[in-house]
Amino acid sequence: MNPETIPSRTPRKRYDEAFKRSTVQHWQDSGKSASQVSRELGLNVQTLQQWKKRWGTEPPTTGLRTVAELEAENRRLRRELHQVVQQRDILKKPWASSRHRPKAL
Repeated sequence: MNPETIPSRTPRKRYDEAFKRSTVQHWQDSGKSASQVSRELGLNVQTLQQWKKRWGTEPPTTGLRTVAELEAENRRLRRELHQVVQQRDILKKPWASSRHRPKAL
């Protein structure tokens, strides 16, 4: 074959992992379709979907809390719930000055 007749291939674009992760995060946060995001960034839809399979399921690294912090929050919320339930129960009780108080036998 003549080298002049062989179509020249464009070099494949290489993206670093940070770009891939941020692209997947942008796609998930934007609510746009894969085709819209791929057109915006000049990517192939299948490439974007492959990146999502690899990096789309990981939780974000910012805002992660330790188990101890989660347990402390859980204890605080349980105490708060207990207090609110008690307040609600007090308000449900009939009062002596209430007109709708049941008659004593």
